[in-house]
Order: sequence, then structure tokens, then C-alpha cells
Amino acid sequence: MKFGFRTLTTIGAAAVASVLVLTGCGGGGSAAKDPGTDGKTTAVSLMLNWYPYGEHAPFYYGVQEGIFAKHGIDLQISAGQGSTKTAQATGSKQTDFGWADTPAVLSNIDKGVKIKSVGVYLQTTPSAVQVFADSNIRTPADLAGKTIAVSAGDAPTTTFPVYLDKAGVPADQVTQQSLDSAGKMSAMLSGRVDGLIGFAHDQGPTIANKSGKEVRYLRYSDQGLNFFSNGLIANEATIESSPELVQAMVDATSEAFAAAVANPEAAVAAMEGKDPQLPPRQVLLQQWQQTIPLLSTPETAGKAPGTNSEANWRATIDVLSSAKLLDKAEDPAKYWDAKFTPTGKP
Repeated sequence: MKFGFRTLTTIGAAAVASVLVLTGCGGGGSAAKDPGTDGKTTAVSLMLNWYPYGEHAPFYYGVQEGIFAKHGIDLQISAGQGSTKTAQATGSKQTDFGWADTPAVLSNIDKGVKIKSVGVYLQTTPSAVQVFADSNIRTPADLAGKTIAVSAGDAPTTTFPVYLDKAGVPADQVTQQSLDSAGKMSAMLSGRVDGLIGFAHDQGPTIANKSGKEVRYLRYSDQGLNFFSNGLIANEATIESSPELVQAMVDATSEAFAAAVANPEAAVAAMEGKDPQLPPRQVLLQQWQQTIPLLSTPETAGKAPGTNSEANWRATIDVLSSAKLLDKAEDPAKYWDAKFTPTGKP
């Protein structure tokens, strides 16, 4: 199946050419109100999908540069512990907005969590098999007979059989060892597994930094397999009662991403000292630079970050339902509120 998404290499070429306070899970969702036009700001909470890493640089940079304040938002950022927890925290109004992986968002909506996507920003999946460049794994065919660390239930693992099928590799020829995120990296670093499955723009630069070795990526998108990844979510009640606030958050986030694309080093520098678990700055920079090519598809190229295409949404839903992560393919409107398109320029 082809879904109309270009590969990461193509996207990358186009992309390159062309206070905050870390709190706990408590958000302040019930206190948020629509931003006014008198120059005042409203405290708005955002829970990330994980502890801060390079992908999150636009939020920190947007606060530092006054982008969120310009839109009436005093953004309070908290770390997350996985997209499912972020989706559930948004659904229970522990946070005003969440930043979460689309497969987890859709799965939680199917389970009755009252949230919707108001814009996906990572529109090409960062899912990839990651191996050391000095290994004998150079192509998907080389995975036969190897052991790969996975995390049971997450989107990269759930769609791994689809990736193998597209690459022409029998799934029963690849051994999967289920570990948590930290365990996967530890197993790869120690040589207990031949590689791992995860987000290339997150784990790869970290592993390279810790090992001093180059990492090779076998990206799902290079085999024509793509689906949406991280984006902005809101509670249905917030969308209903405060649409101006939601639009302001969408516009500010889009503007912050565009600014971070234009100024990668400054964007990453804005993260300094914001969390004790932050990777070194050079790793953050690599993580953000590897995020930039993920921000559009052929359908959204040249448009403001966070602009979504219904065709890409349908393709994502088809992939996730075929991988049994969703029970069936339903209309995008169940998961995505299309009226919150960014109003700014790319």
C-alpha cells in the first residue's frame, strides 16, 4: 500500500532548503480561559509526551522569544511519561493541552477518552530500526536471524510486522525482545541485542553520544510505511467552551515551530537548565535537526507547521487499523478537529 507520503530523505531535502516551569502532572486545566486582546496572558499548561528532548525545542524557544505571550498564553510546560498517560491526563483535565503520539491518541479516543487532535506536527513517522553503522545490518533483509529490542504495545512495535512485510522480510525470521525504553538502549549499548525499534530522532542521537559510534537507521518511511506521530491534543470540553484559546495555542505552536526551524541552535539553547534529565546540547541539536524533516508531507509542503491533510489522516487511520492498533478505520472527524488550522505563514 502507498499512502502518498514521501520518504524521509526527500522531506529532509525540502525542509533544509526551504515561565516555563517543569511541573508535575498537575496542570491547571480548569483555570484556563480564552486569551483576551488587552495584552494580558493566561496561564496554560502543556504536558509533553516524555521528558524533554530535542523535538520539544520549539515550545521552550517560543516561550523565550515571547511567541506564546504574543498569542495571550503564559505557557507552563511539564514532562510526560508516555503518550498514553499524556492523553489520559488531557482527557481528565489535569493539563490544558497535551503533546502526544497520534497512534496512542487514537487508541485512547476509541477507549472513550474525551480528547481530539487539534493538529499533528510530526507528519512522517520517526519509527525506525536502529543499529550501529559498523554492524552487518545495512538493509531490511539483513534483519533476518537478528534480535531486535522492542516495546510491546507501542506504535513502532505494533507496526513492525507491516514494515517487515513491505520490506519482504518474513516476520518469523526476526526475534523481538520486549523491553522498556531505557532497557532497549541499554541492551543495544551492551551488545545484548542487534538493534532496537524506536523514534530515530530521539534514541539514535542519544545512543550515538553514549557509545561514540555512528547509528544507522532503517526507517519505516523508506519502505513506504508512514503514519502521523506527535501533535497537539485538547479535551473535548476545552474545544467546545474555549475555541479561541485552542486556536491561539495552535497558532502559537505553529509559529514557534517555524521559528525553531529557522534558528535550530538558538531553539535548542532555550532548553538549557529546564530539566535535570536533558541530554547534552549537541544531542538536543541533533534530535531537533532530525525532527525538522518530519514536519510535512507532499500534501502540506510549504504550509505552516501543524497544517494537516485529510488524505494523510485517512492514510494514518488505514495503517493503524491494518496493524490492529485500531479496531476499524473510521472517519478522521472522530479523532481530529479540522477547524483549528494554523492561521500563520510557514
